[in-house]
Amino acid sequence: MTHEFEITKEVEVEGTPEQVWDAIATGPGIDSWFMGPHTVDGRVGGRMTLDLGFFQEASTITAWEPGKHLAYQSDKGEDGTFHAMEYLVEARDGGSTVLRFVHSGILADGWGDEFVDQQSKGWDMYLFTMAEYVKHFAGRPGTYVFAQWPEGTKSFPALLAALGVPENAQVGDEVVLEPFGVTGVVDYIVRHDLHDFLGVRGEDAIYRFHGTNAVGHHLFGDATGQAEKWQAFLTQLAGQTS
Repeated sequence: MTHEFEITKEVEVEGTPEQVWDAIATGPGIDSWFMGPHTVDGRVGGRMTLDLGFFQEASTITAWEPGKHLAYQSDKGEDGTFHAMEYLVEARDGGSTVLRFVHSGILADGWGDEFVDQQSKGWDMYLFTMAEYVKHFAGRPGTYVFAQWPEGTKSFPALLAALGVPENAQVGDEVVLEPFGVTGVVDYIVRHDLHDFLGVRGEDAIYRFHGTNAVGHHLFGDATGQAEKWQAFLTQLAGQTS
């Protein structure tokens, strides 16, 4: 039996409502902190699409008030399931912005509390990344670089070791992603049994490691060949830990 769900979040962003709107309501903006590539036909009734190659999703925009309110809903499945996203943007004194976010919809039979828990933790990371993008890279469209860990034995400590990141790393620590010669600052790290996340902010990139599942980086420069390099890194690591 299908059932409803709702996830609500709120994040304060060091940026203007216009900068936040650009991040959540344009294709290049969304690609710079979420997944991509996205296309956005900015109007009520317009379409928003995501095409990862192996996964596609299309939605219809249901609310469009630039700088204030955005909402869209995915196409419904044959069983009536769908996902809806809503963003409310509000300026704060001192130049910051509060973003209120709701992810709701109807889940298929077999999905329950574990889905909501996983999605909630994922949105914590993504919305934090959005705030980092606006604060440090606003106006610089990023390229989304994705690579997935192959099937097999996976180990978050092994991933950290291969990157050259200490297992006890904390937010604010400067680290070097040794295989790629990248220096950055740990800006996000969460350790859960099934929800490990590592975030590193470099001079020209936001690096995101989704536990032992995948990497989803945002590069604000030449991204030629980067997806292939990260995929090769994960494939080699998987072979070493299998």
